[in-house]
Amino acid sequence: MNKRISHVRGVKPYAVGAAVVAALLASTACQPSADDGAGQGGTSAPPSATSAATPGGTATATPTAAPTETPTETAEPSGSASAAPGGATVAACTVDDLAVSAVKEPADAKENRHLLLTVQNSGDATCALYHYPHVRLGADARTTVPVIKDSDPDPGKPVVIEPGKEAYAALLVSGGARDEYEARSITLTLQGRTPGTHAGKPVDVPMPATPLYADDGQLVTYWTTASGLALDFIMSK
Repeated sequence: MNKRISHVRGVKPYAVGAAVVAALLASTACQPSADDGAGQGGTSAPPSATSAATPGGTATATPTAAPTETPTETAEPSGSASAAPGGATVAACTVDDLAVSAVKEPADAKENRHLLLTVQNSGDATCALYHYPHVRLGADARTTVPVIKDSDPDPGKPVVIEPGKEAYAALLVSGGARDEYEARSITLTLQGRTPGTHAGKPVDVPMPATPLYADDGQLVTYWTTASGLALDFIMSK
C-alpha cells in the first residue's frame, strides 16, 4: 500500500511541470519578438536632416565693383558751369573768350627756355579756367607737356577771370639735353571741368622767340592769376 502511493506521487510533479512548460510556450507565442519590433522601426526611419538643394537663382552674388571711368579727351560744352567765389555760377572759358600770348622770361635771356603763357578774358562775361593748359611743343610732339603737380595754387578749384583780367601758366621748354628737338609751334588746349577733357579746340600760340629747342624735360604749371607765382616753379630749372 505504501509503495503504490509513493509511485503516484512521484509521477504527479512531472505532469505538473509539463503543463507549466506548455503554458509558457503558448504565452510566448502570442507576444511579438524583439527582432520583429526592430524590423518595423527600421521601415519608418525619420526623414533625413538634409534639405533639398537650394535653387541656384537664390544664391547671393558677390557684388562686382563698377569699372572705374577714365577721363577722355572729348570736347566739353562751353556752357559747363562752375561755382565761383561768392556762389556765382560761371561758364568754362573757351578759346573764343580769350586772347592768348606767350613771352620769354626774362625778356633779355639768351636762351628761350622759360616762357610765360598768358590768357586774357576778352569776352563780356566772367569765365573759369580748369587745371592747367594742355600744351604741345611742335607739330610732331608725342604728348602734351607734363604738369608740375605742386604748382596748383588752390587744388580742386578753377581760376575765375573777369572780363579784361588775365591768368597765367609758366612753361619750361627744355630741362636739359635729353632728346632735344626744334619746336616751330606752340599749341594750347583748355581743359574742361573733368581732368583730361577739353573745353573747345586747340589754338596756336604766337611764337615768342625762335628757335625753341624742346626736350623731355619740358614742364608746365597750373593756371594762376599771379604770374610771379607761376614763374617761380620753372625759373630755377
